[in-house]
Amino acid sequence: MSKKIRVGVVGCGYWGPNLVRNFRSLPDCHLKVMCDISEARLNHLTTLYPEVKGETCFEHMLNGVGLNAVVVATSVKLHYQMAKAALLAGKHTMIEKPMASSSEQCAELVEIAQKKGLVLMVGHTFLYSPAVRMIKQIVDRGDLGQIRYICARRLNLGLFQNDINVAWDLAPHDISIVLHLLEETPISVNCRGSAHVTPGIQDVTSMGLTFSKDRSAIIHSSWLDPRKVREMTIVGSKRMIVYDDVAQQEKIRVFDVRVERPPHYDTFAEFHYAYHYGDSYAPYVRQEEPLKSECQHFLECIQEGKLPLTDGSQGLELVKILEASSESLRHGGSAVALRAERDRSLSGAGAVAQASNGKSKNGKIHIPVAGNGEPCVTL
Repeated sequence: MSKKIRVGVVGCGYWGPNLVRNFRSLPDCHLKVMCDISEARLNHLTTLYPEVKGETCFEHMLNGVGLNAVVVATSVKLHYQMAKAALLAGKHTMIEKPMASSSEQCAELVEIAQKKGLVLMVGHTFLYSPAVRMIKQIVDRGDLGQIRYICARRLNLGLFQNDINVAWDLAPHDISIVLHLLEETPISVNCRGSAHVTPGIQDVTSMGLTFSKDRSAIIHSSWLDPRKVREMTIVGSKRMIVYDDVAQQEKIRVFDVRVERPPHYDTFAEFHYAYHYGDSYAPYVRQEEPLKSECQHFLECIQEGKLPLTDGSQGLELVKILEASSESLRHGGSAVALRAERDRSLSGAGAVAQASNGKSKNGKIHIPVAGNGEPCVTL
């Protein structure tokens, strides 16, 4: 029987308590400590989980309780310095999305983790959901034909942020799913939005991702909508999928519909589009909390030394897309080109083993260190 992994969670505000609950429930985990600047939050959580130590000093959490792994669930502006401190202290590290505030910060974290042989994982939680896994299987089987475009909507009233806009807050979920399904980095990004409530922080955005083979994705994100919407439509040349994550039943529905051009014609009168309307069906999707699967995967990667499904390189790629969206917003929605730096291959967790020189065996990625120094971070 493998030894339990000693884990600490820093950040117990909105998302942190969910991580605490899930890690505490896993048999391979010994959740030793939860860290937050708010003593009131810690007092509440220690009432729920009295066996888990509450700590307000992040430095002591890193060096004083014998942890194997650290989970960072603080505000985005603290992700980099806390994750870097954890990695330099020799701790396997999991960071909530987005990975950091800039691609340079992400690149440095990836480099440190590779040099030290540590697991670095990013919380792209939806890739661990049974529904998205089912959609991936359907796409990989070729049931949809060639993917033509994907349209995603993630809308609700709040929660407003004061340090990032709605694209950085909500779009990472949809971007990660799109990249997972298409297995390709976009060629360019364009984004338009408006800041209705807080000046300078967009609360409504519409982002476009352009891929090769004339494929595209449209991502609409909003903190200003009366209904909670979590919907994605995947349009293929043979069939289409509607994924509704809010639905209690039938989260996925596959539609046997398509349109075809005539193969040849002599006159305009002979030109007719062919519309095919077939059946639709809802495949069975088992009920399973994605976050619990994500936490278990993090532990398995530590135990088995395998690359996470959502590793640091994936987090870096996503932040580059978010940076491009911010640049596009500043230029009125103009397209911003992205330079493809790696061959995406998401066929399964641990499919790609990384060497210590920062190059993967089939991805050939090398990211230079952005800076040096060991920060001391205290909440």
